[in-house]
Amino acid sequence: MRNLILVAFVEAVADGLVFPRSDWPLHITLLRFDVEPSDDNDVTARLTELVTAPAMGALGADLTVGPDAGFGHQGSIPVSLVEHHPILQGLHEELFDAVASVGGRVATPHYVMEHYRPHISHHDGKRPKPGDAVVLDQIALVDMAPEGNHTIRRILKLWRLPAEPN
Repeated sequence: MRNLILVAFVEAVADGLVFPRSDWPLHITLLRFDVEPSDDNDVTARLTELVTAPAMGALGADLTVGPDAGFGHQGSIPVSLVEHHPILQGLHEELFDAVASVGGRVATPHYVMEHYRPHISHHDGKRPKPGDAVVLDQIALVDMAPEGNHTIRRILKLWRLPAEPN
C-alpha cells in the first residue's frame, strides 16, 4: 500500500518540498489513507482532480487554536486542538468521500467524519497557543514514503490561496 496524507500546513511550504519524517512543518491533519501501489499514478491524478474543488473552496477559512491535549498512547503526543469550524469539518468529509471513491483506505477509521478532531501536533518547541488565529491557506497531498523511503516525506500537490496582486 502507498501511504498518503492530506494536511493543511500552518507553516509556509513549497510545492514538491521534501522533508525528513522527523521534521514536519506544523500542520493540521485532514485525512491519512492508503492506496494500492499498482494504481499510484492514476489514483493520485484522480484524487488530485477530486480534491481540488473542496480544497480551493475551503482556502481562506479563519480557524482558531483551542486548548492543548494529549493524543496517542496514554496522551503522550502533545497537540493543540483546533476549534470546530464548519468549513474545516466539511472539507474533511469531502476529502473522505474523495478518498473512498478512488478505493483508498483510511488509516485511522475511528477518527474520521463525526469523530474527526482537528489538531496541530507540537514539534521541536514549535506550537501554536490557545486562541491563536490560523488561516487555512495551504492544503497539501503528501507522500509518506516517496519511492519507498520511509525516512522522508514529499509534497505531491499544494493548493494555496492566490497571491495578492501588488
